[in-house]
Amino acid sequence: MKSILNCLLLLFFTSIFAQEGIPTDYLSSEFHKSRRDAYRSEMPTNSVAVFFANPVRNRANDVEYVYHQDPNFYYLTGYKEPHAVLVIFSEDQKGENADYNELFYVQEKNERAEMWTGRRLGTEGAHDELGFENVFNGKEFLENKIDFNAYDQVLITTFHDDYRDTRDPADLASLIEHFKKQTNYGKSSPKQVSNKNVNNIELNQGGEVQAKISRIETGTSEKIMAKLRQVKTPKELKLLTKAVKISAQGQREIMKAMHPGMSETEIQGIHEYVYKKYGSEYEGYPSIVGAGSNGCVLHYIENSKTKVENDLVLMDLGAEYHGYTADVTRTIPANGKFSSEQKQIYDLVYQAQEAGIAAATAGSEIQGTHAATSQVINEGLAELGIIENAEEKHRYFPHGTSHYIGLDVHDAGLYGILEPNMVITVEPGIYIPEGSACDEKWWGIAVRIEDDILITEDGPVNLSVDAPRKSKEIEALMKETSPFAHYKLPILD
Repeated sequence: MKSILNCLLLLFFTSIFAQEGIPTDYLSSEFHKSRRDAYRSEMPTNSVAVFFANPVRNRANDVEYVYHQDPNFYYLTGYKEPHAVLVIFSEDQKGENADYNELFYVQEKNERAEMWTGRRLGTEGAHDELGFENVFNGKEFLENKIDFNAYDQVLITTFHDDYRDTRDPADLASLIEHFKKQTNYGKSSPKQVSNKNVNNIELNQGGEVQAKISRIETGTSEKIMAKLRQVKTPKELKLLTKAVKISAQGQREIMKAMHPGMSETEIQGIHEYVYKKYGSEYEGYPSIVGAGSNGCVLHYIENSKTKVENDLVLMDLGAEYHGYTADVTRTIPANGKFSSEQKQIYDLVYQAQEAGIAAATAGSEIQGTHAATSQVINEGLAELGIIENAEEKHRYFPHGTSHYIGLDVHDAGLYGILEPNMVITVEPGIYIPEGSACDEKWWGIAVRIEDDILITEDGPVNLSVDAPRKSKEIEALMKETSPFAHYKLPILD
């Protein structure tokens, strides 16, 4: 009778946690395996690399933030759960039954926990869905027989120690603590051993027996990941392009819906509604919606102004689709018409961006986009009388022009020569805070225009072109009727 009840319980939980109707355009297990193989090909001889999943972040009390996997970990595994470890070896290792070159330790299945927080893959799911041959429960990492001292280098990415120790004996804190003890991480000198424990020994200057401690290296692994991730595969480009196009549609819809009575938060909400409508799981970063002087704060995320009135509204937002995030910025007049001063600054930024995009060619330095945009902005500001001459140092354009996008909004990369299938931003801006050393008529104007540019052999391709950039095109689209125009909610006290 008991076995029958157990079977029924298993069928019950299986039916609850079976995922139906999910998207079918995720990256395949073959993709992630190809990335591990590519990483392995870059590893130094006789080395081992260890990657840990992202920690669970606490929001308040017993509420956690929505979990988001570490981009490197996802790139190499496709695994979206916490409390996991990936170990990659540079060469095949001898096993009891077969050779292996990687080990994967995952969160153990737990029916009670899954009832509260959702389905877990477990070892079977990691094998069947992610294609790992040597996969184990996380607690087995605490008893692993890996002799890290047998390798010349142990490759890791930097620990930030921003995880919590929970009651789970195989949580991330326990996994990392065990690894640190196992590798003598953080110790400046080799630990002494007795003559009874000399698996891998050498003599120190005094002739005493000591353990050989492998060199733990962070820079090598981070450089390898940057080299791999900066150039996108065709499958990655498909997902990234969709994220960009979704973000561009968000910009289009708010151009039609914008009016002076809107709040910054409402503007943010329309963008993010469009993202969800297209199947975007997250925003790629906290949404920036700054009206007037708020736009002069480069990473303004409060979005708390209750009415944007007749200000320019700077909107820097990006949808994340299946892990890949866009980064698109538009600046538009809340009342649908640029004032004379607003238009002069806006058109100057547009001209600078055109120069930056033209400089984003295969074989050129990524920094070339900044040189091109800066020249146009400096000459333009001087012509407008905002600065005395084009050589004057100022803070009206205080940031760089380009960064990579991908699994991170500021994606991993080496920041050298541009190559085909890289995707970068081109995002010049001018920001004139209240009280600036120029005519008051310019105060409170902030403009940034940002597009996501695919590098190709035939020249740069603007993936976010669907969102208008020219001032006249923006004003024209803002005259169109928005589907949100007739959406009314009851007034609440």
